[in-house]
Amino acid sequence: MTARFHQKLILNDGRILGYAEYGNPTDYPLLYFQGYPSSRSEGWGFGKWPECHGFRLIVPDRPGFGLFSYQPNRQILDWPADVQALVSHLGLSQFAILGYSGGGPYAIACAYLLPACILSAVAVVAGAPPWVAGIEDVTVSRKLLSRAAIYCPGTLEMVSNPLFLALRWIAESGPVTRWLNNWIDGMKREKEKKAHEQQDAKEERLSTEEARKRMLSTFLGVFVQGFGAAIQEARLLSQDWGFRFQDVPYSGMRIWHGTKDANAPVDMVRYMVKRLPQPVFHELEKNHYTIGHHLEEVIVDFVRNKVGKDDDGPCL
Repeated sequence: MTARFHQKLILNDGRILGYAEYGNPTDYPLLYFQGYPSSRSEGWGFGKWPECHGFRLIVPDRPGFGLFSYQPNRQILDWPADVQALVSHLGLSQFAILGYSGGGPYAIACAYLLPACILSAVAVVAGAPPWVAGIEDVTVSRKLLSRAAIYCPGTLEMVSNPLFLALRWIAESGPVTRWLNNWIDGMKREKEKKAHEQQDAKEERLSTEEARKRMLSTFLGVFVQGFGAAIQEARLLSQDWGFRFQDVPYSGMRIWHGTKDANAPVDMVRYMVKRLPQPVFHELEKNHYTIGHHLEEVIVDFVRNKVGKDDDGPCL
């Protein structure tokens, strides 16, 4: 997949916004807001979908993750201004937005603050739910993380940063490197066998070392600036987002959610759906992770209904 991975934009306040682009730069733009905690590296998971379905995937980091400068005291409603700066820089007059998991609230914030005429489509898949709906079904671990992020963020960061450094050292050590290389080689053989059976020559070919570095950058590159942003976002996602859902001017948002989602209980999402203007709500018997298997279906929905490109089905 064609990728422009280390893209940077200097914002008016001096912060650096990091983003990645995947696919053909002349195809229709789709902004993807990744989960929590994650970074622009998550775009690699789309594989060859951008080329296959004719869209240009743009994945910005969020403040404090990856290349994007940390922003003290930020709020979820600060995000649309950063998105507006990015699309202006890229010369985009209209684009689609897809928010996945922790990126869901940021997609809805854009639907609230950005002009509806520039949003060709907005979708949320397995989105983080609003805690104002009631937290009876929220897991104990998430409640504890929220309380720690709100009441003792400094202590939480002080404990987390050394753990990350130790994890990075282990991940880059000789034994783990050899294990990852063997695992990647096995996966490559399986993909090559499948591609041969399907007579598919479009799959990107990476060396084992390149694949390992990409994998590590996906999981470790999120925290290159430390854990401060992750702690900050844990607080933001578990508090009021700063707007009422019934005040969102964008109508017809597509929302996909799993009825077995323990990370984001579906009843909390139903609370939000009842208040948004005319959403198209899909409930699937999936959990927070298996619903990701339907991401391509969401993309095809964008392509067919908003981008104006006929599509025959999924990429093999």
